[in-house]
Amino acid sequence: MSPTNRGVLLLDNAGDVKFASGLGLESLVQRELLARLKRLSSGPLPEVFAIEGLEQPLSVMVSASDQGALFMIQGSDSADPLLEFVAAVPFASDILRHFVTNPYEAMTVVDAAGLIRYISPVHEKFFKISHGAAIGKPAREVIENTRLDSVLRTGRAEIGQTQEMKGTTRVVNRTPILDRTGKVVGAIGQVMFKSPDALNAMNAELNRLRQEVDLYRRVLTTNQLQHHGLKEIVGKSPRIEKLKDQITKVAALDVPLLITGESGVGKDLVAHAIHALSTRSNANMVVINAAALPESLVESELFGYEGGSFTGADRKGRRGKFAQANGGTLFLDEIGDTPLETQAKLLRTLQDGTFSRLGGEAQHHSDFRLIAASNRDFQAMLATGQFRLDLFYRISTVTLKVPALRERLEDIPLLVEAELERFASRHGTLIKKFSAAAMDYLQSLPWPGNVRQLQHVVARAAIFTDDERINIHDLQPQRDDQFEPLASVLPVSTLPAQVHNMAPSGGVYAAKSSVEAEMIRAALTLFKGNKKKAAEHLGISRSYLYKKLAQLNA
Repeated sequence: MSPTNRGVLLLDNAGDVKFASGLGLESLVQRELLARLKRLSSGPLPEVFAIEGLEQPLSVMVSASDQGALFMIQGSDSADPLLEFVAAVPFASDILRHFVTNPYEAMTVVDAAGLIRYISPVHEKFFKISHGAAIGKPAREVIENTRLDSVLRTGRAEIGQTQEMKGTTRVVNRTPILDRTGKVVGAIGQVMFKSPDALNAMNAELNRLRQEVDLYRRVLTTNQLQHHGLKEIVGKSPRIEKLKDQITKVAALDVPLLITGESGVGKDLVAHAIHALSTRSNANMVVINAAALPESLVESELFGYEGGSFTGADRKGRRGKFAQANGGTLFLDEIGDTPLETQAKLLRTLQDGTFSRLGGEAQHHSDFRLIAASNRDFQAMLATGQFRLDLFYRISTVTLKVPALRERLEDIPLLVEAELERFASRHGTLIKKFSAAAMDYLQSLPWPGNVRQLQHVVARAAIFTDDERINIHDLQPQRDDQFEPLASVLPVSTLPAQVHNMAPSGGVYAAKSSVEAEMIRAALTLFKGNKKKAAEHLGISRSYLYKKLAQLNA
């Protein structure tokens, strides 16, 4: 057989060869096709069929008329799926015609260059282009939002995707076409065109699914923001859990908020958590320490100034804090310490968000969410006229009170753990632990400085302790500390009898030293001089025990 892998054969009704080339010149092929032509009297020839039993299997496409038939021949092999398909299915050509003309699944075929080689009539009608006008044009110039060029580039199919075309959402499949060597030679795009009712139902379902996805996305984002916003507020006590619940509820409300509480309780953490949970979380949170604002600089700091408005001013001018907070949150910390003159200037802008820059006449507007904080007693300040009543009403639509540390002593272990982890991470050291006795000691103290004071104590202990475990002696107060001494947390029954008879002239530190010495001697006696066991019993390190023994000349 000729090495040519394709050919053409034209036969008239008498069976005479009018034209032949390639495989059409082979006598065996001519004999087989002539036999097929003679069967025309019993019915039309299939438009596509296969010839097997020859040296090489063939697939044939035929165009017949009352004058004869034109056969287009393609050589193949027995494993070719196309040959198997056309050989097994007598109506193979009808199936192919269905695929290219199906009004509900319009087909577009592009070559490797992304040029349209075929487009279904229903697609032409949809895009209002005349029949055949799109052939040879780039797909992107004809089909809105097509991705057939991407499929050609990647060689990866995109199945069941949505595509917006002429204001309508369609479901599409995009499939790369490979030759026998695996090379991408083109791509097919199929669009589902349904009846109007079915299409409307599908669009309604797509819209419902989109809304559901958007809802889940918002919920997920909110959960992530809650975790991020609240994670810095450490504690699980009832008071802290209530505060976190209040933060979550008010964060979504775009109303002014006042945070009260003693110094060191973490009012700034609450403010940052509210901003992180709010709809303004993607914008700035501008922090102003109201107590630190000099009266002479209030206007320039808050409102900004125009270039050259006063000696030393930047020639380009400067945006003030109000302008910087536009779209975000303005946090006025320590607002209770603001002088009355500054309170009046704040009130004018807080009422409607308008202000003028220093040295300018133009009115500016800033849209911000106001959060204020103070450790002051506003009721007393209002009664004495130290704080303006109208400003108080402006800043306190909602008020949150942050509990003092002494009101939630059960949170101290979690706060200590968090501070030790921060300390180790910041300084690249191992995380230390507190002994049970040391933790009990911390939970017995009044903590006038609240969480900030606790953090300082923990950091100091982590710095100066010689062991991985922090014990009571590592928390021993210096004379300028505000803590009670070690003896104050020990049960009275454990103290030597002479402490109760100690003259007060010696002072509390003398009492503490005497009690400590007696406890060390008692422990050494109990463990027969074993310093390791004595130190463990007392909850102190051996190095500290040796130090105290040296002081006692023991």
